[in-house]
Amino acid sequence: MDDFVSFRRMITPLIIQALFWILAVLSVIVGAGMLLTGAGGGRFVGLLLILFGPLVIRIYAEVLIVVFRISETLTDILDELRRSP
Repeated sequence: MDDFVSFRRMITPLIIQALFWILAVLSVIVGAGMLLTGAGGGRFVGLLLILFGPLVIRIYAEVLIVVFRISETLTDILDELRRSP
């Protein structure tokens, strides 16, 4: 609890994971809507959104999480260095 209160542990990676799932589902729903209702180009864009939308969202989420994992690892290293003589 002390790590949480002092901002040494981040909760943002959990929020990023939740947002990934919400945005991935939304991407598929919007893509399906475009696929079913769009004319010509709208159908193609809808298909691309269904196929590549979740992938792009996943890559973006992973990049954000990597930044937080680097921060946590550096915090762990700093804590270890402070504990050792």
